Parts: sequence; C-alpha cells; structure tokens
Amino acid sequence: MDLLLEETVPGGGHASLIVKRGQSLRLTDMDGGANVSIMMFNAAEKSERLNLPDTLKCQHTAKLSAGHCLYSDMGRVLAAIIADTCGWHDSIGGVSNAGEVHEKYGAGRYQELRNGFYRNGVDNLLVEMGKWNLGLSDLLMTLNLFSRVDVTDQGALTFVSGNSKPGDYVELYAPMNTLVVLTAIQHPLDPNANYAPQPVKLSLANADREVAELCRTSCEENVRGFINTERFYL
Repeated sequence: MDLLLEETVPGGGHASLIVKRGQSLRLTDMDGGANVSIMMFNAAEKSERLNLPDTLKCQHTAKLSAGHCLYSDMGRVLAAIIADTCGWHDSIGGVSNAGEVHEKYGAGRYQELRNGFYRNGVDNLLVEMGKWNLGLSDLLMTLNLFSRVDVTDQGALTFVSGNSKPGDYVELYAPMNTLVVLTAIQHPLDPNANYAPQPVKLSLANADREVAELCRTSCEENVRGFINTERFYL
C-alpha cells in the first residue's frame, strides 16, 4: 500500500475523514471483538448518504463482505469492500444511545472515570458529524463492521460473539470522494455486561482502481452503480 495515514481509534473513540476517489481505507480489529459503527456521505453533497436497504436489495444479500458495494441513496457507490478477513458485517443492528448504555452498563460518569467514562454511539457520531456541519437530522443508518447478527425465522435477532478475531480487517475502496464518520463502540446487542469497547486501526492509502474490479463485476447492479458514480465526475 501507498500509505498516507495511520492512526488508532481507541475503544469508545470516534473519528471522521474524507476518503478521496482512488483511495482505500483499511480498518483493523487490533485485539478482537471490535465493533465499528460507520456512516458515509458524498463529501461534495452531504445530503447524499449511505442507504443500507438499497445496498442489500440490489445485491440480494444481508451478509456484506468482500466483493460487495455500499450504495448511496442516489444509486452511486460510496465504497467497495475489496478485502475482508472477518466475513460478516451487521447492517441491521443500529447503534447505541445514552439511555441504552446507562441501562446496560451503569452510570460510568466522567466525574468518577474521567476519560474512561462510558460513551455511546449516537453521541460519538454526532460529535464527528458536527465537524462537517451535520446534525441530528442527518443521523441515519449505520453499518456495524466486525459484528454479526443472525435472524431467526421468527425475526428474532441474535448477536454472535467472537465474530472478529485479533488482526481481522476490512478494506474499503472509494470510487468517489466519501466522507466516513465512525465510532469504535460496542454493538447494542452485544451480550457482554461490561463496558469494554475495543480499539481499531485506520490505514488510509492510495490504491489502483483495479482493486475494485471484483466488486464492480460481481453483479449487474454493481456495474450500473459504478457507471452512475463515474457520471458524477463527467
């Protein structure tokens, strides 16, 4: 990789950056058991953002992994999953809020714990979104990287512990300038009774567009999605 940036987001932390057209972002679960709740926007027109129902529908799967694309609500490809050692990423579980964290883990206040206080996904994402002039009305769908949630025939959701191991990673290629907003926070369905979010490493690099060829050609919908994305730059 032609590495441009590398940093660690601590457990409970948050970050945001623009992954420019032709760059890739690798997220690595450093210690195992991480969850990264992630949002995406068109960096040039932030009213265009990640649409998970369309992403799943057009690729006929709820099991996102290498070879799949992440679509905007305009039918463009915000990112393509070009590598994945984990194999499953949750698209339906959502993100935790302050009330849920307090009920599950206790108070965890700053007054007693200082920087170790208990954070939640909604507030973490809003902090980062504010840096880009985005607010609560822009807080929509999140994809939970490294987490797996199974659905029974009756519709019950079950969190699968141990889905991600130390060193597992997922790499995203950006065919357009994509604003990525994320937080390394526990999944709201994680049965662990202790507040213990895990760190994740971010690696930003230049990439050859050919790395996304598997994603582009994996289905006819993705061929059209990449064409729609290219039209944006004509």
